[in-house]
Amino acid sequence: MLSADNSLDPLLKRPFSLFRWLNKDIQILYRVVGKLTNILKDKKSDDILEIIGPLGNGFPVIKGKARPILIGGGIGSAALFSLAETIKHKKPIFFIGAKTKKEILYTYALKSIGINPIISTDDGTLGHKGFITDMLKVFLTHHASRITHYCLYACGPRPMLKELTLLSEKFNLKGYIALEENMACGVGACLSCVVNTKNGFKRVCKEGPVFPIEEIKWDADFADYADVIPTKVGIQKKRLDSASSAE
Repeated sequence: MLSADNSLDPLLKRPFSLFRWLNKDIQILYRVVGKLTNILKDKKSDDILEIIGPLGNGFPVIKGKARPILIGGGIGSAALFSLAETIKHKKPIFFIGAKTKKEILYTYALKSIGINPIISTDDGTLGHKGFITDMLKVFLTHHASRITHYCLYACGPRPMLKELTLLSEKFNLKGYIALEENMACGVGACLSCVVNTKNGFKRVCKEGPVFPIEEIKWDADFADYADVIPTKVGIQKKRLDSASSAE
């Protein structure tokens, strides 16, 4: 969780993934989209940022001979670079997708560690035209005899991750996904980043952001969350109901 200065606007810190360890420094990759990132782009060397972290969990490094397949969508691909560096000896296959050429990031850095990514853009301005999940489906279909030799790692927008879950079920693939959710506290207290899983409701900032790909229940209705998560929310809801009855 990161804030750019001591001002109250924006009030809350924002979640960022670690892009890269470089000697004793860390690098964060971001796209300028709102108040905080507009402030960040104007920061200079030796300016101070406030960071709380690392928080949550990370991608588990698989053991054995399974070959990693990394799938990044948009800015979500930033969360995969450090993993790619760590497991480069396993010769990972890296798929990167985005809406357009300008949103395809750090291919130069991947090539510097011996990885030539497979790229697609929605508008066809770079690489194949279409969704990166379609490229992955073609790859898996052509390599069906070796399916058990692969393990998926992914980060990106929800529609992409949901499609990857369906593909993993179809091809009987194991894997892990990092969820991108809005967060307020980063330590599991505010419950703003709760998602529904096959093992109950989980906080992305605390039990995540990385989950086994088969664990997330994508069709859950967020409006129903207050009835089941959290003692805090449950207690608050009961108190409000009681107050209404008393009136």
